[in-house]
Amino acid sequence: MCGITGWLDYERDLATASTTVRAMTRTMACRGPDAEGVWIGGHAALGHRRLSVIDLDGGRQPMTAEDDEGHTLAALTFCGEIYNYRELRTDLVARGHRFRTASDTEVVLRGYLQWGEDVATRLNGMFALAVWDVRREELLLLRDRMGVKPLYYLPTEHGVLFGSEPKAILANPRAPRRVSAEGLCEVLDMVKTPEVGVFQGMYEVRPGHTVRFARQGARARAYWKLEAREHTDDLATTIATTRALLEDIVERHMVADVPLCLLLSGGLDSSTVTALAARAAAARGLDPVRSFSVDFAHADDRFLPDAVRGMRDAPFVRDVVRHTGSRHTEVVLETDELTDPALRAAVLRAVDQPPAFWGDMWPSLYLLFRAVRQHSTVALSGEAADELFGGYRWFRNPNALRADTFPWLTSGSARYFGGRALLDKGFLDKLDLPGYRRDRYHEALAEVPALPGESEDDRLMRRVGYLNLTRFVQTLLDRKDRMSMALGLEVRVPFCDHRLVEYVFNTPWAMKSFDGREKSLLRAAAAELLPASVRERVKSPYPATQDPSYERALRGRLAALLADADAPVLPLLDRSRARAMADRPVGDVSRPYDRGGLEMALWLNAWLTEYDITLDV
Repeated sequence: MCGITGWLDYERDLATASTTVRAMTRTMACRGPDAEGVWIGGHAALGHRRLSVIDLDGGRQPMTAEDDEGHTLAALTFCGEIYNYRELRTDLVARGHRFRTASDTEVVLRGYLQWGEDVATRLNGMFALAVWDVRREELLLLRDRMGVKPLYYLPTEHGVLFGSEPKAILANPRAPRRVSAEGLCEVLDMVKTPEVGVFQGMYEVRPGHTVRFARQGARARAYWKLEAREHTDDLATTIATTRALLEDIVERHMVADVPLCLLLSGGLDSSTVTALAARAAAARGLDPVRSFSVDFAHADDRFLPDAVRGMRDAPFVRDVVRHTGSRHTEVVLETDELTDPALRAAVLRAVDQPPAFWGDMWPSLYLLFRAVRQHSTVALSGEAADELFGGYRWFRNPNALRADTFPWLTSGSARYFGGRALLDKGFLDKLDLPGYRRDRYHEALAEVPALPGESEDDRLMRRVGYLNLTRFVQTLLDRKDRMSMALGLEVRVPFCDHRLVEYVFNTPWAMKSFDGREKSLLRAAAAELLPASVRERVKSPYPATQDPSYERALRGRLAALLADADAPVLPLLDRSRARAMADRPVGDVSRPYDRGGLEMALWLNAWLTEYDITLDV
């Protein structure tokens, strides 16, 4: 995995701007700690920071391809992994291409020379890349189908700036550090609109899309999207097909020339990936797989069940470890680690916007990945299974399903994404968050594909599945990418393989829930892989600390913020409510959904300060 960046300006020779290009590239050092490269050719400049995973000696970037006379045809900067690169390489060799390395990077570059923009349809993987076509003087940006890897861009008067993260673009003085009302709405609500960047003038390449820049302007094109197709398999075949796909996907995801591990929570999703990986390793005569889980100090004594977490992860994790024989490490976190100012500053720098939703999960993920990175460079994770197979409660809540908004923002779920409790009402009214949410929801509905003759119930469940796979999952993928890549750890997500997504998206809900439980189809496909406790376990989200000292520390920082007349967030707060929150006693147990307002106020202030943001509201 890597970090990429670049600059196109049709009115400049960017050789004169190498200092700026290198500054942009250096912002991606966390994503690629192993090597740095810059390529500048006339109007285009590409930067790359490398995390070496495949072909450690080859694969350096930016990578160029030349004709027989040594003239450069194209230059590539690439972030990601291509899981079918060996098959593509064989195809390209048969077509006459010659390779200098064993890397998937060169396969992508040669694939572009062979198929042009259509190379995207042949890639199976997670990726974000930029190709400068020297012959045509055009820049192509391309992002994977599910948006596992991020890619941002900011059009300029004579070209474009781009990068894996906003910080790469912001390192160029031409990029304004301004945020409009639209950007703030994205920060303050759980909508995650495709293409919309938080910073003014900045966009994301939409998952499954390319954006091509030429002298005449820019053109975006979809090379993949979710489509409605008739599902003709019976239940037994559907279960078997799902299992076969998962086996192939996990085996492909295990290809690496560096140490690899599993992120294990003891839930159905991560346990399935761990069990499949353990079998694949044993079949290849490899050492037992490594696995990692996270928990909090003193959780044995302090944990209390809540509305979504009925039990701790630890007992289920241990059952999976015994069942699969993985070499396991339990990472136990102390509360003072979660509240460490240096750690929280590192989290903010990784995200480039307030990481308010999910609260302490951001620093705990960072700490987990820091521990994992001491042993492994690549990790497999269970993200996207809930969105794909219907794991969340809102998939089975009639009120949420039929509400005129995103199902996770209905009563029963919305409190987990609350963060506006301490914000000034006049400020919120000015933003019109309800109107923004309504518009984004109806835009999303207009995209949902339809299958002729589909029942009303199946149309409804297809709609909910589409919203989860194109909006909600993006927030989880972003969180996992930023926290892992901040430490140079590559996290792969097998459930985002487009073959599996296409198949399960079109499986009728009656099959996905055939036994009346969440994720019935996945549970059946993985049944004989798992211990009984995990097969029967109810969905539980990523763990959150319940230690009241965590909330006490946040309230202390809120009190200090309120006493600082220069704190930039003060005009956005309802100060009387904020003071009441700071002064209110903390109970014996701290719930994450009661801390949302605290987290948002503190993260907003840190962001406005650290990034020197100008708000255009």
